[in-house]
Amino acid sequence: MEILWKHPGHPMTRINQQDGVTFLSFPLLEKTGVVVCGFSTRLGGVSRGCCESMNLSFTRGDDPEAVMENYRRIGHALGISPEQIVCSDQTHTVNVRKVGRDDCGNGITKPKPYRDVDGLITDEAQVALATFYADCVPLYLVDPEKKAIGLAHSGWRGTVGKIGKATVEAMRREYGCRPEAIRTVIGPSICQECYEVSEDVAEAFKKAYDPGLWDRLMTRREDGKYQLNLWEACRENFLEAGILPEHISMPEICTCCNPGFLFSHRASKGKRGNLAAFLMLK
Repeated sequence: MEILWKHPGHPMTRINQQDGVTFLSFPLLEKTGVVVCGFSTRLGGVSRGCCESMNLSFTRGDDPEAVMENYRRIGHALGISPEQIVCSDQTHTVNVRKVGRDDCGNGITKPKPYRDVDGLITDEAQVALATFYADCVPLYLVDPEKKAIGLAHSGWRGTVGKIGKATVEAMRREYGCRPEAIRTVIGPSICQECYEVSEDVAEAFKKAYDPGLWDRLMTRREDGKYQLNLWEACRENFLEAGILPEHISMPEICTCCNPGFLFSHRASKGKRGNLAAFLMLK
């Protein structure tokens, strides 16, 4: 399968294959030596139809047994058991929740006791954070100094609300993290060329960001629609939070440009499964 990279030759994202499962990983985080990280692809699972094959959502009409088998397969590839996973409850908020070992299995082997959580943080080892995607932006945060991690789902509402910054602030508040020590990845998601939005969404970004940034964040087309750059907006949110530029890894792969490799809501017109981001302290 041919993969369309946005910036070929810059290995910020690595393709891995393990026992028939294909997943992505990020050298910036792996080099810290303190985490297991991964981002699923469509390849290596057992789901069928529009969810083929590595769907990791129980809410897309897929067979629950197939989803559980997919979790076992991706977990084996990453070195994570389903019982270690803690899932978000994504509703496009900027809510960030501190979790620990007592939360393991939430959303997989037992119900989640919380609602409206788009970001997760922990400083406990062997607690695997998981968030879910089909065009929105996964944000990974690793502090090798304090041994703390964060994972956040940033759609356009979360990006306007600056959930990346909120996650940094939560890690600083809960674990004493210094922003300049945190390594971050803006993961695979929809690129600006594929992300058409209406004027009301563009206006929300204009209210949230300095006018000097507007030309980098959005382009207005002749038909009045806008092309929005979520990647650059998330990068600005991290910089505003105090993350160093050299500690921000940008995406090289667009979900919408690669619908056979990654699930994309836009490309599939909503007929799709979900990808998942995973992050765990060793």
